[in-house]
Amino acid sequence: MNDYHWSFVRDHLPPAPAHVVEIGCGPSGGFVPRLLSLGYGAAGVDPEAPEGPPYHRTLFEQYEPARQVDAVVACASLHHVEDLDEVFGRVAGALRPGGAFVVVEWARELFDEATARWCFERLRAPSPENENEHGWLRSHRDRWQASGLSWAAYVGGWASGEGLHTGADQEAALGRWFEPVAMERGPYFFTDRGGGEERDAIDAGLIQATGLRYAGRPLTG
Repeated sequence: MNDYHWSFVRDHLPPAPAHVVEIGCGPSGGFVPRLLSLGYGAAGVDPEAPEGPPYHRTLFEQYEPARQVDAVVACASLHHVEDLDEVFGRVAGALRPGGAFVVVEWARELFDEATARWCFERLRAPSPENENEHGWLRSHRDRWQASGLSWAAYVGGWASGEGLHTGADQEAALGRWFEPVAMERGPYFFTDRGGGEERDAIDAGLIQATGLRYAGRPLTG
């Protein structure tokens, strides 16, 4: 995970040795290695997580933590889940009172043609050094060009077929379960390069701010 998103996550976590669970840590382990290196207790939950502790190869909906935890983190995983309210209810139940839920997400409905073209123009030619860099963007560029469809028809069909939640749906569901501490819109696609060029394009009105970063705590009462 890149430093751009890590800085937001770190700033909204309780201090170590708090216990943190990451939803959707992926095969590389997500933020879990960094958390462990800083003295946190950490667990990663993902069907494709690395083998062995502190990872759990399962869906978060099927994960049973041994005790309530101090924080839950989710980075680019929530727009894929089947039922947002089920997941958020389980997050709220897993957190100790006042615990933190830290989210890095994507508003896929804002991925319009101008934003897509801006992204595609900034893809570097594949090389041994960056062979897998932004592979998902490159794949969308190539599939769109081959489809003969308008961008709206192409990306809408893809999102519908994948069952992806919109950013608006995620924000609405968060509001049913959590009280916001921080929420911001900003870069999403090129945060591995620091996000500065993308932020400038957003501020200039050239592209949409598709990135969503959120920190909250469970509602009480």
